Amino acid sequence: MIKLLLVEDDGAIALGLEYTLKQENYEVVVCNDAASAREIIKHEDFNLAILDVSLPDGNGFELCKLIKEKKDIPVIFLTARDDEASVVMGLDIGGDDYITKPFRLRELQSRIRSVLRRTGKKAEENHLLRYGDVEINTSEGKVKKNGEDVFLTALEYRLFLTLINNEGHIISRNQLLESIWDVSGEFVNDNTLTVYIKRLRDKIEDDPQNPTIIKTERGLGYRI
Repeated sequence: MIKLLLVEDDGAIALGLEYTLKQENYEVVVCNDAASAREIIKHEDFNLAILDVSLPDGNGFELCKLIKEKKDIPVIFLTARDDEASVVMGLDIGGDDYITKPFRLRELQSRIRSVLRRTGKKAEENHLLRYGDVEINTSEGKVKKNGEDVFLTALEYRLFLTLINNEGHIISRNQLLESIWDVSGEFVNDNTLTVYIKRLRDKIEDDPQNPTIIKTERGLGYRI
């Protein structure tokens, strides 16, 4: 499951966002001030942070710097400050998006998905990844099994990368559908996803009927 840090001092906004994001199958950790956020950032890892800029005991810019010093995860600023100087500062210090209040929930959800797709992804780093006898060269977009090239279609490769980028976390079928839909440029339905999961397993698993790389979490989704 993708884990989000939400730092928002307005209790009503924080409660509403927490509920909405959990409905989207995100794990959400909420902090209402900078002090509690600093402690959480030190001791926990996240896939993305949503930071209010103006906090009673600090600001989101400082928290962004703290997050980026620890790990380069994506940051979205959520704030009522829409002046150019604030926007530029937020982006210059490493913010990946800047959303001003009031905002639409569906827009925020879309921005979160977009930022997660394009930033901070493990599989987009320039190195080799290995799962058993399967090797993924992300700089060349190649997959090998037992040293032999494995041909994956663009959709199969994107599906594999989406799971790898969220290693250890359960990814819902809806999240996977959104990921491969972006690549194909056409609608991919739930049945088609099942077919692609099967094809991918046939190509990379020793025993596709008892997969050891792509696990099914019944009623929830899939996990590397």
